[in-house]
Amino acid sequence: MPFEAYRHAFIAAAAAKLSEATGSPWTLDGLTVRGNGTVALVLAENHTDAYNHFDPHFVLNVDRPEDTTVVDCTAGFGETPEQVAKTAVDGWWSTTGTAVLELLVQNGEFGTHLADGDSAGVPGWHVIHGGIVGLFDAGELQAWTANGDVLARIAPALDGAIPRDHLVGVKLFFGSRKGGETSEVRVNGVRNVEASQALAALDWPRSADGTAYCRTFALLVGRTPSGE
Repeated sequence: MPFEAYRHAFIAAAAAKLSEATGSPWTLDGLTVRGNGTVALVLAENHTDAYNHFDPHFVLNVDRPEDTTVVDCTAGFGETPEQVAKTAVDGWWSTTGTAVLELLVQNGEFGTHLADGDSAGVPGWHVIHGGIVGLFDAGELQAWTANGDVLARIAPALDGAIPRDHLVGVKLFFGSRKGGETSEVRVNGVRNVEASQALAALDWPRSADGTAYCRTFALLVGRTPSGE
């Protein structure tokens, strides 16, 4: 199956998801989905060689992409491009997509707002936290993630990795299976070693015999006056 078939299936599925969630049409323009005003979702070049991996970039102002783009990546699974695209979009939407859309609507429908000083947030920042997606037998890991103030606990390691004062995306992907575990933190799409190590050192439940992974996303909207 040609690689481009998966990319086009992904962007079509993303357009459908955004249109459904917002109640207004998002239109396809090649590998871009355009919403109302200056908002768009751009499927960037794949930074891997995997057919099931995608790099959706949410652009809040297409006239200023250099400082209004929220970078992310996601992967899917299935036997057809449509199945792969659906699972990849679902994972992206439930975490990153909801956090960014919450920034646009500002009503608490799609994400959780964490003010500076919130015990679950990042000191000095207004944060919007997206959902938590579990893969495989991840019920216990999801519950720990929802109640473990994970973002706050890795915040000290993030301090030197934040590249700008607004719209910083922080993605966490972690979990385990028999014989190994994964802990990855990406800041604006780039894996951060210190934060990934800090995540690995936390007391999240490891699966001795099964497989359990979680993905979640936080959007650091902007530094608060006290955080400048």
